[in-house]
Order: sequence, then structure tokens, then C-alpha cells
Amino acid sequence: MSITVAEGIALARQGAHPAQICRLRSGWVVLCTMQYLRGYCILLADPLAASLNDLDNERRADFLLDMTRVGDALQRSTGAHRINYAVMGNSDPWLHAHIVPRYLDEPGTMLHNSPWAYPPEVMNGHPFDAKRDAGLIQQLREILTQGR
Repeated sequence: MSITVAEGIALARQGAHPAQICRLRSGWVVLCTMQYLRGYCILLADPLAASLNDLDNERRADFLLDMTRVGDALQRSTGAHRINYAVMGNSDPWLHAHIVPRYLDEPGTMLHNSPWAYPPEVMNGHPFDAKRDAGLIQQLREILTQGR
């Protein structure tokens, strides 16, 4: 189940994204289709933008703040040791951020590596599951929407 950024935004706007967490000021937060690191999230910039460099200072600040707010929520909800952040745009040309929780109980060879260094069978072996991940989605939604 691979969803492009543009498709993800369209689904989220309709309330139909299967892994949708919530809307933040800069865009939509969804769980990644790969959950080999529990809580791996994507922040989808809405409206669409090609890169951070295409945003004015206010929208740029909003996106980066929202990205770190998701990281804070992941640490609170999953007990992650650290959060990895990545904004690349190489595969999908629309602005989105990968927000990846890292855990102290990861295999030693992976713990200090990029989250994408995991073997494909591990990365693809733990897909998003709406039933299993519903509680995490709800918990993240509650943390991210507090005080709005």
C-alpha cells in the first residue's frame, strides 16, 4: 500500500486516509505504511509545496515546528529514545517529512544506523495495520490536538 504525498493529502482532506492522525497548521500527520519502527510518521505539507525552500518564512517555520511537535508526541506515546527527522523529496517530489522514532532495543547493528538501513524484508514485513495501530493513532491525535 504505497500512497503518494498528493494522494495522501487528498485522502486526508476527505477524512479517508487509512493512517490519518490529524491536521496540524502546516499539513497532515499520518502513520507511514511501514511500521517496522512503531510510530513512524509522515507530515504531508498542505497546501502542496515542492520543498522547504519554496515556502515563505512563516510556512517554513510552521512546517518545522509541526515536525518537531510530532516527534515530541512520539516520544511521549511510544517511549522512543530518539527521533530521526528527514526531509528528502527524492522519490516523491512534494514536501513531506519522515519522523522516525528510534528505540534502545533495536538490534545493535541498526541502532546507530539510518532507519532506512534495515533490510527490506524487515521494513516491508511490518505494514500499517488499521486495527493494531488504532490505539497509537488515537493517542498521537490526543497529544497533538491538546490545547488547540
